[in-house]
Amino acid sequence: MTSPSSKLLATTDVTKFFGSFCANDRISLDVEPGEIHALLGENGAGKSTFVKALYGLVRPDSGTITWKGERVEITSPARARELGIGMVFQHFALFDSLNVAENIALALPQDVAVSDVVARLDEITARYGLALNAEAAVGDLSAGERQRIEIVRCLMQSPTLIILDEPTSVLTPQEADQLFVTLRQLVNEGRSIIYISHKLEEVQRLCDRATILRHGRVVADCDPRTTEKGELARLMVGDLVHAARPSGSAAADGIALSVRALSMAAPSLFGIDLQDISLDVRPGQICAIAGIAGNGQSELFEALSGERLSDDPAAITLLGQPVGHLGIAERRQLGADFVSDERLGHATAPDMSLSDNVLVTRARTDTDLMRSGVLKLERARSLSQRIQDSFDVRSGAVDPPANALSGGNLQKFVIGRAVDRHPRVLVVNQPTWGVDAGAAARIRKTLVSLAEGGSAIVVISQDLDEIFEIADSIAVITRGRLTALYPADQMSAEEIGLWMSNADAGASQRGTSTSQTAGVGLDRHD
Repeated sequence: MTSPSSKLLATTDVTKFFGSFCANDRISLDVEPGEIHALLGENGAGKSTFVKALYGLVRPDSGTITWKGERVEITSPARARELGIGMVFQHFALFDSLNVAENIALALPQDVAVSDVVARLDEITARYGLALNAEAAVGDLSAGERQRIEIVRCLMQSPTLIILDEPTSVLTPQEADQLFVTLRQLVNEGRSIIYISHKLEEVQRLCDRATILRHGRVVADCDPRTTEKGELARLMVGDLVHAARPSGSAAADGIALSVRALSMAAPSLFGIDLQDISLDVRPGQICAIAGIAGNGQSELFEALSGERLSDDPAAITLLGQPVGHLGIAERRQLGADFVSDERLGHATAPDMSLSDNVLVTRARTDTDLMRSGVLKLERARSLSQRIQDSFDVRSGAVDPPANALSGGNLQKFVIGRAVDRHPRVLVVNQPTWGVDAGAAARIRKTLVSLAEGGSAIVVISQDLDEIFEIADSIAVITRGRLTALYPADQMSAEEIGLWMSNADAGASQRGTSTSQTAGVGLDRHD
């Protein structure tokens, strides 16, 4: 048993309120030198608030933090870095127009020359196998390469403790494997890691200990290597979590959504051109599009949803009608709906209430919400509450603004808002991004149920476990090109991971066109 003075980090009764809401309720945990310590919990459990306290982004209302046996106050990220605490955030904070070395230099003291950064960068990348070109423009890099920049930038500050928030959410299986090698090397050097992830398989594979939070409190400490995945999920959400199980019913005849030879120039300098994309999705089918972030997923979503229009109306056909020239509202009126991966600022207006956000997307398709130009506010509030109740959306107020919800709860709301319409076609980008195991299971089961009711669903996702759990057929998008659709039960995660890294792999290995495979293997599978 390690004595308290020999622990690298220890917290005692750390408590944080936001108004009357208790985000952290007397959290006590410790991290030992040279260990990877998982911090688990459902969305809203208090993980982000707690690690922000460790990194100086929020100030606890009470409790103590002890660092290397000495009580400390961490008043800012600069103070955290001074102590030896570094953090790699889930969402990258990089400038696309700057190169790798310049982005790293921005996080270092002003008197550090870029030339010195390049020399140190070469040393760190060689030492830890984190290949990076110092002069490469960040806007041209893959998500995996951007992740490496964030890690290298953290290592430049020589941290003893590194906090990683969902580090594999944008990585292929092969890139995740390489990251795990790097993390083990860091631990072998005596560094410690606090590891936040919703991917329980990688927690079991990588982490030495786990602390589990629920409703802001510590509910369990365990060894994840000897604890069943189902038990970890149960401890996180307070109930058993079951995978979505498709019924096995076949997709219906006909085509609900068709894309033919769609090519669109990127909307910005660092966007991705869509190149000759073709896709057919039937009623009752879940088609998954896999890919590493930044390979055209956002551009494809914008084209399918009508946020960006095609010069050719027939390039996209919805329920038999050409819609390439129609906007998102007109496509919704035809029976489609769309869920963006950017839930705050794109899927919702941050400062508007949930009921007002319902009005924004549904006033033109729901006559009960607007009649003769008059908005029915009470009806919108009732509908918003129905969505919250159905999807267990938790908030601290009645009809709160969107930005008052945790990321996971807001994701449940935007998915619920779309599903509540029972759309005949649904396109959803990253449906369970940053969502805990319980909420992810609820969302996936909802998508399966919607498909079993006859809806055609396109799921754009980087989560291969999710794809194999719910999809009938899979295509891979790489550098703006889409492979053919293949039956999910004939694919492996390793094969898809290779395709995600190689735009030509699908065509060269399979040699089949989309039109040839669009009707193959569409029966739902167990």
